[in-house]
Amino acid sequence: MADTASMPAATAVAAAEQKSLLRFLTCGSVDDGKSTLIGRLLFDSGSVFDDQMAAVARDSRKFGTTGEEPDLALLLDGLEAEREQGITIDVAYRYFSTARRKFIVADAPGHAQYTRNMAVAASVSDLAVLVVDARKGVSEQTRRHLTVARLLGVRHAVLAVNKIDLADYSQARFREIEADLRRLAEAFETCRAIPLSARYGDNVALPSERLAWFDGPTLLELLETVEAGHDEGDRPFRLQVQLVCRPDSAFRGYQGTVASGRIAPGDPVVAALSGQTTRIARIADRDGDREGAQAGDAVTLTLADEIDISRGDVLAEAANRPEVSDQFAAHLVWMGDEPLLPGREYLVKCGTRILPASVTEISHRLDVASGERLAAKKLDLNDIGFAKLALSQPIAFEPYAVNRRMGAFLLIDRFSNATLAAGVIEHGLRRATNIHWQSVDVDKAARAAAKHQRPGVLWFTGLSGSGKSTIANLVEKKLHAEGRHTYLLDGDNVRHGLNRDLGFTDADRVENIRRVAEVARLMADAGLIVLVSFISPFRAERRMARELMGEDFLEVWVDTPLEICRQRDPKGLYKKAFAGQLSNFTGVDSPYEPPETAELHVETARQSAEAAADAIVEYLRARDAAR
Repeated sequence: MADTASMPAATAVAAAEQKSLLRFLTCGSVDDGKSTLIGRLLFDSGSVFDDQMAAVARDSRKFGTTGEEPDLALLLDGLEAEREQGITIDVAYRYFSTARRKFIVADAPGHAQYTRNMAVAASVSDLAVLVVDARKGVSEQTRRHLTVARLLGVRHAVLAVNKIDLADYSQARFREIEADLRRLAEAFETCRAIPLSARYGDNVALPSERLAWFDGPTLLELLETVEAGHDEGDRPFRLQVQLVCRPDSAFRGYQGTVASGRIAPGDPVVAALSGQTTRIARIADRDGDREGAQAGDAVTLTLADEIDISRGDVLAEAANRPEVSDQFAAHLVWMGDEPLLPGREYLVKCGTRILPASVTEISHRLDVASGERLAAKKLDLNDIGFAKLALSQPIAFEPYAVNRRMGAFLLIDRFSNATLAAGVIEHGLRRATNIHWQSVDVDKAARAAAKHQRPGVLWFTGLSGSGKSTIANLVEKKLHAEGRHTYLLDGDNVRHGLNRDLGFTDADRVENIRRVAEVARLMADAGLIVLVSFISPFRAERRMARELMGEDFLEVWVDTPLEICRQRDPKGLYKKAFAGQLSNFTGVDSPYEPPETAELHVETARQSAEAAADAIVEYLRARDAAR
């Protein structure tokens, strides 16, 4: 290979500028040698300084696993916890180059609980080096990492069968592992398997005589020659608006990074959400006006016309508008400790837009060991599934396979802001654009006025046997006696019809509350006072109901200690639950999350049902009088 150090200075600079860049990651199960492999690549490519090697030699005596030899994995494990435990926790990025190419390599952790870190690395990589210990072979985590890499758009795969020295450089063992992974690797554009030893450098940068039976390239040769990058510049123009810049009344610019394509002043563009068209007037960056912009450029655009564009919108090529919908189907890699439950509300962050959303259906969960698609009602930590999502408003997007930036999204917890899932859009759900709100002349206010009352929803929550239904029934009787128009939705009664198909798993409980909340909202819209008596054990679903109904929602916490509920046991359910004859019973083997902001707190250990009902009715009178 040519050495840029021997070239004249100007020639060397020109050669460096012309080098292509390959972003790749190493992944695989824990202790398969990913960090050691990258360390060997850095060392053999001359990318390690003398002081770094001195530090590694020093640290190897304390943290190393290679005896008297320097442990090259320590070049990557930068966190103290990583060195002490000999594992990778965070993604470590390193830059190195050869005479032929520049590289950015990500060392992804192998432990299952750090799959989210590996997914982040995969989302910006073009190639995955899947490292497999020749002794242990393929593990579930090996298959999971390969599946995640494929889902997140990695185009090329290298199956690095490492520690082949510990398998006596066996060709038979290598072929066995290669065949085991070949089916999973079929989805990649290219896939090569290479036997190597990261510790001793066999087949990493140079071919090894001990692997004379292998006639393929070394790992570094393959990395230097594989096709690099996504050709974003040849795709239609897309810019996700990050900020509307308005320093004064004379200037309005739209700032963001060009996701794909090219643009120049005078080019026609469309605001994806509204469909309004205009032309580019100016393109600028921090150095001033420029003649054009392409994928990856951070720029400010000004337009020839004043059209409605805000943060989260997309400026696109006028003749090629992206899809706009509030529903789509997507692959999800679930990273939350709590399971994903359909019907529960999350936040979706797609590009620069963040919106409330929910998973309406899980089509299947992928068994990473067999590749089989399994029916599922939830996704647990590290599960990979295919689901349908509904958003509160339409967004502009493209399938991830077409445009990574436009087709990637995150699911975020609405209250902790924790990232729960990485998602890639497969396709939009066409029906979403065909459904619109039908305007009506008789609205909620008119219906309420006809009934001479203020509509609302009284949401009674508490353990089974707490007295919810008894108190709700008394409240309805008192309201009915005053001439109020009411309806009582009771948990048991609704399960005889609307929700008869639901069980008592966490996923079914979420769907149970979602349906009832929607029905209660419609009844309140009809002008009724709706009393909802449901255990509704999860705060997230009660918050969802509150947000759905706004000021019409009043939460009544019927607070009764578990021991009193157990003593009452009107239906004999506690007896069965404590005997192990009834599973998923709230308060016994399924949690109840007490309200945090209930408008009314009823303590039945201190207050009779009649007194509690009187207090609730009086609260409603005071609320209506204060209006």
